[in-house]
Amino acid sequence: MKIGVLALQGAFIEHEKKLEKLNVEYVELRNKEDLKIEIDGLIIPGGESTVISKLLKEFDMYDTIYGRIKNGLFVFGTCAGLILLAKEIIGKDNHNMGLMDIVVKRNAYGRQLGSFITKEKFNNKMIDMVFIRGPYIDNVGKDVSILSLVDNKIVAAREKNMLVTSFHPELTDELEVHKYFIEMIGEKNDKSGN
Repeated sequence: MKIGVLALQGAFIEHEKKLEKLNVEYVELRNKEDLKIEIDGLIIPGGESTVISKLLKEFDMYDTIYGRIKNGLFVFGTCAGLILLAKEIIGKDNHNMGLMDIVVKRNAYGRQLGSFITKEKFNNKMIDMVFIRGPYIDNVGKDVSILSLVDNKIVAAREKNMLVTSFHPELTDELEVHKYFIEMIGEKNDKSGN
């Protein structure tokens, strides 16, 4: 198994450290040439969603990544990654891919000073959660599974091959969310008999 980590901006190194702890091979994706590498999943890290979207277009990576996710490539988006994958952003935003049937409120927890750490359930397991100017999911489509709530706000969800979190699991000692993503990819391999 090999995971591509989008390494244009944001907390990609922290995600790579999680994959190392789980003994999962990864490759940094920095340009269109890197997209020729065969990967089983993609991590879109937290950072600035507008900047990541612009860089994807500038480096001619956007359409390829969009197409692969639409065709079933497993993807895990944290914070900015969640915003990029969302079908709709409350307020004006033209930088999302519109792939996941979720409506997102950006900077829902306020500015940097509104950042916080809490402990809550993810997929029925208690984990530490770090929120940095995090979005939350305002509502979800019928095929979206809600994996986590904080103060009755949706902060983690899955739809088919897509996993998103409002929080930053890469900034804690937890491995639970990354394990879940690896298991999602494993489900596909189990079904195909690999």
